[in-house]
Amino acid sequence: MERARRLSNRAILRRLVNECKQKHHQSRNESSSVLNSSSPVLYTPSRYVSSLSSFASRNHRSGLLVEGRNIMSRNVGAVYHGIGSQVRSVSVDSLKKSDTFPRRHNSATPDEQAKMSQSCGFDNLDSLIDATVPKSIRIDSMKFSKFDGGLTESQMIEHMQKLASKNKVFKSFIGMGYYNTHVPPVILRNIMENPAWYTQYTPYQAEISQGRLESLLNYQTVITDLTGLSMSNASLLDEGTAAAEAMAMCNNIVKGKKKTFIIANNCHPQTIDICKTRADGFDLKVVTADLKDINFKSGDVCGILVQYPGTEGEVLDYGEFIKNAHANGVKVVMATDLLALTMLKPPGEMGADIVIGSAQRFGVPMGYGGPHAAFLATSQEYKRLMPGRIIGVSVDSSGKPALRMAMQTREQHIRRDKATSNICTAQALLANMAAMFTVYHGPAGLKAIAQRVHGLAGAFALGLKKLGTVEVQGLPFFDTVKVKCADAHVIADAAYKSEMNLRIVDANTITVSFDETTTLEDVNKLFKIFSSGKSVPFTAESLAPEVHNAIPSGLTRESPYLTHPIFNTYHTEHELLRYIHRLQSKDLSLCHSMIPLGSCTMKLNATTEMMPVTWPSFTDIHPFAPADQAQGYQDMFDDLGNLLCTITGFDSFSLQPNAGAAGEYSGLMVIRAYHKV
Repeated sequence: MERARRLSNRAILRRLVNECKQKHHQSRNESSSVLNSSSPVLYTPSRYVSSLSSFASRNHRSGLLVEGRNIMSRNVGAVYHGIGSQVRSVSVDSLKKSDTFPRRHNSATPDEQAKMSQSCGFDNLDSLIDATVPKSIRIDSMKFSKFDGGLTESQMIEHMQKLASKNKVFKSFIGMGYYNTHVPPVILRNIMENPAWYTQYTPYQAEISQGRLESLLNYQTVITDLTGLSMSNASLLDEGTAAAEAMAMCNNIVKGKKKTFIIANNCHPQTIDICKTRADGFDLKVVTADLKDINFKSGDVCGILVQYPGTEGEVLDYGEFIKNAHANGVKVVMATDLLALTMLKPPGEMGADIVIGSAQRFGVPMGYGGPHAAFLATSQEYKRLMPGRIIGVSVDSSGKPALRMAMQTREQHIRRDKATSNICTAQALLANMAAMFTVYHGPAGLKAIAQRVHGLAGAFALGLKKLGTVEVQGLPFFDTVKVKCADAHVIADAAYKSEMNLRIVDANTITVSFDETTTLEDVNKLFKIFSSGKSVPFTAESLAPEVHNAIPSGLTRESPYLTHPIFNTYHTEHELLRYIHRLQSKDLSLCHSMIPLGSCTMKLNATTEMMPVTWPSFTDIHPFAPADQAQGYQDMFDDLGNLLCTITGFDSFSLQPNAGAAGEYSGLMVIRAYHKV
C-alpha cells in the first residue's frame, strides 16, 4: 500500500507541476493583454467575491492618472484604485461574511463546473440538469421558514453557541444504561476530533483499513474477554437495538418455530419498548414478567432477556435460572454493563447464550442519548447467525498476518433478504473510542474505576442507613442504589434545586446511579438532600473505612481479562498517542485523498459542524433528563424537522432512527401500520 501511495503522490506532483507551468504561461499572456487593453477589469478568481466592484465610466469627474499623479475626484462616493482611469466602488456583497460553506467545501469553481459540463457534451451545468432531470418533477423554488439565506461557518458556530446556552447540564444520577464519563484528552483530540479517524469509509477494502481493523479487533477482544464468550461483533447501534437483534437471533436459532420472547421486567424500559416494536415485524409475541413468575410451560418460548445488573441496580445470580431455561430449550440473552464485569462474574460463565450491552461508559459521552457503540457477543455455535460486522485475522498475499471483515456472507449487502439482520451499520468511531479507552486504562485501570464507583455507591447506601430517613434495598448492587421513601417527587425536586437529576421509579421509589465522574462532594450533597432537613453528622470520607464490598463472593469475578499485551502497554499519553498515530497511518481517509465510496460517512461533515459535537453543553446531558434542561436540543430537533419537511414535502418527521438501515425499517413499519388501519 505504501508503494501505491508513493506512485500516486508522484503522479499528482507531476500533474501539479504541469498545471503550474500552464497557468504561469497563461497568466503572463493575460497580464500582457490586460496592460495593453483599455479595459479596466482585472482578473479575480471566480470562487471569490471581490471587495471592490469595477467602475468603468470615464468623465471629467473621474480620478485620472495624470503625469504619474492620482487626481482626486469630486465624487466622494467613489474610491480610486488600479491602473489608469479604473475606478471601483465597494459592493454590498463584499461586505457580507465570506466564510460560506460552498466556497470552503465545494471545490469546483464555476469555470471548472463549465468545463466538466462541456466534457459531458453540454454548454453549462444548467443544460446538463435540463437533460437529466425532467422539468415535470422539478420545483421552481424552495423557501425555508428559517435559515433561508443559509449560514456562514462563523454564523453557524454562533447559532450552535446560542443553542448550547439553552441547555442545562445537571449532575446525572439517572443511570438506566447511560453514565457520564471522562473522555481521555488524548482520545478526544486524536480520535473523536481527528478526521484521520472519523472520515474513513467502511473497511470493505482491507488493504487501506488495517489501522481501524486493528482497533476494532481490540474492541471485539474487550467484549469477549469481559463477557466470557468467544465471539463478538464490531459494534451495533445502541443497547436497545442490540437486544432486538438478539431476539431475532433466538427466533432464527429455532427457525421461527417458537413465537414467544420473554423479557424480564428488570430490563431497562427503553430496551423493552424497542424489542416490542421490532417483534411486531417478526410476528413475535413479547411477554414481560417478573423473574420469579417466569415459566416455560407453553413450549412456545424461543428466548428470554434479563438484565445484569438490573435496571434498578440489583445484582442477581442467574446460574440456576439459565439451567432451567436451557432444560426447556430456551435461549438466554443477558444485557450487561462492561464496567461492572470487571468485578462481576461474566455472563458466559453463567451459561448465557447471547450477551448484549453498550460500551458508552468506556469514554464515550452521553450526548443526550447517542450515538454509542453497542455490542453483541455469543458462542462459536451461533457465529453465522450474528448481526453486524466481524473483524477476523487472516493473511495477505505475502503470507503476512492481516485483518479483514470476516463472514460477510451473513450481511445485507451480500445476502440481501436472507441476511441475518437488516443492520448494515456499525458505530465504528465510538467503538474505536471505547477500545482506546480500554487500551489506555488497561485491566487494572478499569478495575480501579469500577471499585471506586462501587465504593461511592456503598458509602451512599451506608450513609442513608445511618440517616434513617429512607429505606435502602437489601439486594447486592454495583453502582445503583434503590431507595424507598415517603415521597419520591419531594426528594427529586430537592435534588433538582441542587442541579442533580435522580431517577423516579414510582411515587415511593428512587434510584441513584454513580459513575466515573462522581465525587465525594457529590455524595455529601446527596446526604443533605435525603436528610429531610436533619443535620448530617458524617461525611462520605468519614464513612469510607466502614464501606464493604456489596458483591456476593459467588458473583465476584475470578477469571482474568484483557491479558493481551495491547491492553498492558500504552498507559501513558505519549505511548497511546504514538499507537493511535501508527494505526491511522495505515488507513486511507480524507486526510490522504478523496474517498469515492459511500455517502453515509462523516467525510461529508465540515470541521465547523463537528466542533459542537464535543461541547460539554451537548455531550453531558442524559437522554432522560427533564426536557426543560435540553431546550437547545429541542430547538435543534424542531429546526431540523421543519427543514426536512420543507425539503421532502411531507407533513411530519421522526428523528428516532439512528442509521439508514433503521430508517428504512421504520419507513416499512409505518407503511405496514397504515395498511392495518
